[in-house]
Amino acid sequence: MYLKGKAHKFGNDVNTDYIISGRYKFKTLDMKELARHVMEDLDPEFYARIKKGDFIVAGKNFGCGSSREQAPLAIINADISAVIAKSFARIFYRNCINTGLPLVECDTDLIEPGDELEIDLNQGILKNMTRGIDIPITPLPPVMLKILDDGGLVEHFKKYGTFNLTEK
Repeated sequence: MYLKGKAHKFGNDVNTDYIISGRYKFKTLDMKELARHVMEDLDPEFYARIKKGDFIVAGKNFGCGSSREQAPLAIINADISAVIAKSFARIFYRNCINTGLPLVECDTDLIEPGDELEIDLNQGILKNMTRGIDIPITPLPPVMLKILDDGGLVEHFKKYGTFNLTEK
């Protein structure tokens, strides 16, 4: 899986209510509508600035807080290709893999807002094209790459009818 886009950077402890505010989660289940409000409490112009394939970049503990799947689904529907952070909250991490949102763990101090990034998840490489550097990333286990490649856990089950991780 190869991803390319621009970095949009946030800090540490970005909780799921910052990702998609609770004031929207109970008004609609339309994920495209929720996507229009992704990160708006931290950056009101975020949705207007992003382009398909861009990245959310953050510090430690991204996705802390509640375990609702609306947070990764809203990110996916905003056409963000992956979230890059120093670390992720455990339940958020699981929800992202299950919904098909790639996560990349690395030292995000080497990424600035607006940097052009390229990620090869299969090879475990993040290239900061703006700065001309490679950033080591924590490789995803093959099982998670397979689920992401299938579009998430539901799509994986639709494809195989089981939790088959050996077929291509």
